[in-house]
Amino acid sequence: MTDKGDPLENAIAERINGIVKNEYLRHFNFKNKNQMERMLPQIVNRYNKLRPHLSINMKTPDEVHEKELLINRSWQRKRQLININK
Repeated sequence: MTDKGDPLENAIAERINGIVKNEYLRHFNFKNKNQMERMLPQIVNRYNKLRPHLSINMKTPDEVHEKELLINRSWQRKRQLININK
């Protein structure tokens, strides 16, 4: 997901990947990669259209995007200070 393999570089994508793995994929016993690939569109559809998200006031991502709702996010970006003098 990132150029350098640093998960902090793309935290939103990493968060979504974690949700897909922990809330959906781990509950299925796939026999092969093809089964998983067939299931992924359903999982993404559920994530975007059916699963309410706390960070966007219990709306779905599609609901927010389609209706162009203004949402006050309940999360903030945190900046990490790096000490280059180590």
